[in-house]
Amino acid sequence: MTMKDTTATLYEARNGSRSATGQLLKSVYGELRNLAGGLLRGERRDHSLQPTALVHEAYVRLLGGAKVDWESKTHFYAVAARCMRRVLIQIARDRRAKKRGGEAQRVTLIEGMDLGRDSELDLLDLTEALQRLRSVSKRQSSVVDLRFFGGLSIEETGRALGLSEKTVRRDWVFAKAWLRRELATGDDR
Repeated sequence: MTMKDTTATLYEARNGSRSATGQLLKSVYGELRNLAGGLLRGERRDHSLQPTALVHEAYVRLLGGAKVDWESKTHFYAVAARCMRRVLIQIARDRRAKKRGGEAQRVTLIEGMDLGRDSELDLLDLTEALQRLRSVSKRQSSVVDLRFFGGLSIEETGRALGLSEKTVRRDWVFAKAWLRRELATGDDR
């Protein structure tokens, strides 16, 4: 299915077409599963969720929530990655609540995010830092979401957000430095 066909199918699926929903799932399933696998590779070894279950949960949320005006297949994948991240965050919160403050879930960060600490970071700490970044700069927070969690390139992020590559690079460098500082001082709070 071409990019244009996929985008048209996205619109039809969002408007309730069952056949478009089935066609869309067939068209994007492999890539969604790859995204889920990438996100789960950074999770703890005993994680109960498998890539297939994560894809299904995100897919239900994508097509069952508020209507989204899909700009492209890339936009769809970026939003799907965000949905998957939200599922993982909810699982981490539930797990933390069960343990009543016990050892938090550890997540290995991808090399491209290098935040200056050891290579493991608590997903909830990162989520809280991203929320603080969002209050400082919504655009830079969106760049992190798309680059880090969505796996988009600088160019793809620029297209998705309507920004120049130079602006995306600048925002990416700033956001990484800001998050590095926040996460390093987070232990002192």
